[in-house]
Amino acid sequence: MHKIAVMGSRTSVYGFAALGLDTYFVTEAEEAVKLIRQLEREEYAVIYITEAVAAQIPGELKRIAEQPVPAIIPIPGVQGNNGMGMNAVRDNIIKAVGSDI
Repeated sequence: MHKIAVMGSRTSVYGFAALGLDTYFVTEAEEAVKLIRQLEREEYAVIYITEAVAAQIPGELKRIAEQPVPAIIPIPGVQGNNGMGMNAVRDNIIKAVGSDI
């Protein structure tokens, strides 16, 4: 069975454990890349990642985007929203529809 993970700073992702999601505390690019590769091997289907961490590893996110799983979904952290999540949604809509709606 596939699992769902949330990764980012402790203060940003700690509450997701109450929802039954697996939480991982990372803030540095190197540890984020290692963790994503570990979660891939463990058959995670969805990985929520704070925008602050995602912004540090664009190459790894691009590599993952070319695969069917896991889906990497940027979420705002406690520091706020930098627009990365909405930009990713807009890019996917453009791919699916062919234009920016």
